[in-house]
Amino acid sequence: MKLYFIGHDYKYAAEQMLLTLFPDRRPEYPSEPAAAGEDALTLALYKGNTWVTAAARLMLNGQVYTARRRCKAVELTGELETDRVCQRILKLAFYEAGTRALGTQPPWGALTGVRPVKIPTKDMLAGKTAAQAHKLLRQEYFVSPDRARLAMDCAAASLAVDRSLGADEVSLYVGIPFCPTRCAYCSFISADVGRSLKLVSPYLEGLLQEVEQAGLGLKEAGKHIRSLYVGGGTPTTLSAPQLDILLTAMERHLPLSRCTEYTVEAGRPDTISEDKLLVLKRHGIGRISINPQTLEDHVLEAIGRKHTAGDIAQANALARTVGFDCINMDLIAGLPKDSFAGFCRSLEGVLAMGPENITVHTLALKKGSRLTEQGAQIPSGEEVARMLDFSNETLRGLGYVPYYLYRQKYMSGSLENVGWALPGKENVYNICMMEELHSVLSLGAGGVTKLVDRKTGAIRRISNPKFPYEYMEQLPHILEQKRTLWNNT
Repeated sequence: MKLYFIGHDYKYAAEQMLLTLFPDRRPEYPSEPAAAGEDALTLALYKGNTWVTAAARLMLNGQVYTARRRCKAVELTGELETDRVCQRILKLAFYEAGTRALGTQPPWGALTGVRPVKIPTKDMLAGKTAAQAHKLLRQEYFVSPDRARLAMDCAAASLAVDRSLGADEVSLYVGIPFCPTRCAYCSFISADVGRSLKLVSPYLEGLLQEVEQAGLGLKEAGKHIRSLYVGGGTPTTLSAPQLDILLTAMERHLPLSRCTEYTVEAGRPDTISEDKLLVLKRHGIGRISINPQTLEDHVLEAIGRKHTAGDIAQANALARTVGFDCINMDLIAGLPKDSFAGFCRSLEGVLAMGPENITVHTLALKKGSRLTEQGAQIPSGEEVARMLDFSNETLRGLGYVPYYLYRQKYMSGSLENVGWALPGKENVYNICMMEELHSVLSLGAGGVTKLVDRKTGAIRRISNPKFPYEYMEQLPHILEQKRTLWNNT
């Protein structure tokens, strides 16, 4: 779609709303005016002494749709606030014109960001009641009733965790960027162990050094780890002895006396064995993930998994036998060759295994994934919405509560990912990480450390190299960085 701006250059705001309303369109910025009958949007911003007005004029399929939104000029109190307010009214004007043209509204209304829960959370921290925060979602951003309820439930969980955090507490993420094979939907930085086995041992040696230096830095700064998450990739691609070495080093070097939650993603059943689970249990791991994504064997094959649904059930039974009493399972709505009926069967099969946590993801077509490169046929946005509606209704009916959620670009139906838990089994790390409640220190290839100022909300991001080779090449710099990270915070 051709985009024209008057009085501003807020490209990102316009492109976010374009992606939400018209996901199959890409922005164009021509120098010449749109020809008669061409699809185009003119988005204008006018600043007066009393009012700031955003005006949208959308030409679509030969029809013209217009909308205006405004705010008081006194709301423009500084550069950052001016940008925030102006982008908000521009997006709302575009949204109103666009939904008139479409005749429908997306489930998340005019919200385009990754973290919709931040809006009601911020309002309630500022003194608004839950009812007032809910009203803002519904009336200002046009969020549907069921999505507004999801956001409010997750905001309640976020506020509860926020109140429990100490000023000297942080969370820690440790990344193992290896998997048995690469799933077709995946764009994460992870290596196929079958092809890169020689990298695993030297990578682990480097990671052990980073753990030690990070621990020294944390202790010198008087920081304590509140929640710890070992993810990937698939951490259980490491052997049992390698897992033992890593977890022993973490116990030795990290300030874990206040750690109330310790998660390791076991992930894929083709990496789970009794000896590995016994190592995790011996080191006090309280929560693991066993992630089927689907229990339809033909869908597992389509996404490149080398295991069956039966393997998931066996891995779960083994974990229970070893003594794990908090297990998370992931499902993805919208996978290739899946259907509404197949997704329902998968959810019901997962529920029969009794996990304490269930995360329901919506497929996002990410750059770099095989699904995107191959143009795979996937269920429609409408069918994916039915899958999520079924999961929401079913999980609520069985006593699960939503406790964190987020959205991604190019997500089927412009929907969401939601973490569900039985009461008391909410994952603190997921909430802290997604809602950016406090600093999260990330170790390993691809890790992104977020240093959060809890008073101002300001965030500084520091990234490790993405690929294992680069990580090992730059290890001396990474080690120095982790040792001195907290000097100026």
